[in-house]
Amino acid sequence: QMKLVESGGGLVQPGGSLRLSCVASGFTLDDLEIGWHRQAPGAEREDVSCIDKTGAITDYADSVKGRFTISRDDAKNTVYLQMNDLKPEDTAVYHCGPTTGCPGTAYGYWGQGTQVTVSS
Repeated sequence: QMKLVESGGGLVQPGGSLRLSCVASGFTLDDLEIGWHRQAPGAEREDVSCIDKTGAITDYADSVKGRFTISRDDAKNTVYLQMNDLKPEDTAVYHCGPTTGCPGTAYGYWGQGTQVTVSS
């Protein structure tokens, strides 16, 4: 069964850090561009970041540039999102999944997401 599972979310104070993981099972990520997007209550989905299949090309939303870093470890079939200097407006459910490119459009199966809450 093909699955994508996000983890690493939680409650953190403003200025704190979290590292999200996106782990694939039942298929390999190494031939895919992967993106993260987030969905906050009452807000539109926002594309946060993506990484190409080689790891050489990355892209970020302006709202997270300089604070978030995407990376991949194909040996572990995992894509990471390191989030530093978190702000309350980063609060959302974060999802990962394949994209048509980097940047690109989401397609196919995306995970159920992991909740990130930034609050004092």
